[in-house]
Amino acid sequence: MFFILSKVLLFLIKPLFWITILLVAAMLTKKQPRRRKLFIATLLVFLFFSNAFIAGKIANWYEADYPLEQKHDVGIVLGGFSGINERTHQISFNWASDRLFQALALYKKGEINKILLSGGNASLLNNKIKEADLVVDYLKLIGIPDSAILFENQSRNTIENAKNSIALIKKYKADAKILVITSAWHIPRAKTIFEKQSKNKIDYYPTNFIGRNSFSIGDFIIPDLGAFGTWELLIKEWIGLAVDRIRS
Repeated sequence: MFFILSKVLLFLIKPLFWITILLVAAMLTKKQPRRRKLFIATLLVFLFFSNAFIAGKIANWYEADYPLEQKHDVGIVLGGFSGINERTHQISFNWASDRLFQALALYKKGEINKILLSGGNASLLNNKIKEADLVVDYLKLIGIPDSAILFENQSRNTIENAKNSIALIKKYKADAKILVITSAWHIPRAKTIFEKQSKNKIDYYPTNFIGRNSFSIGDFIIPDLGAFGTWELLIKEWIGLAVDRIRS
């Protein structure tokens, strides 16, 4: 039930949903003063959430920095970066695939000994295809040896990622040095969750940053639809982080 409710919440937290509600309310309101205020509120909310400078700066402030360079026994790659290509029936990578490619680079540099893939299927309708299975096949295709791969294919969210991954690592090496590899904006929440599951020190490696350090003049004055996506990610993470901290 909680899993289904979380999917509904993802729709309700979208800034575009809020803007739509305000706009509909303005159009349905018969009193002119109230209608004018609602239209102004709609415009202000739109301008705020579509501003690339505001979204980029806040994301940059929230995202984690790189850890000190050191060796780890296991690098846990959190799922959500790939799916199935219905045309070829092979793996298809999305915008978060930097998680896997950074893990591969760390493995090649000798900074992680094993790559642990953690990802099942978070779909409500079709959950037969497991992400970790697809990625394992891909790693074998590009020449990563079986001895370097660990995986679990049952996780549907970060809480399950942590629980299942830590349980698997304990079987492999109880005192393993762990590196969690995930999106930079996801690390604050991932850290809260993973450190409930393990007493070992865990480090975190950020990937696919959405924050920005430099901006053009247009970012300050021209609405950018991409900023809405940044806000959706941040709001989702903030709500999840608050819930996870309350649980603890």
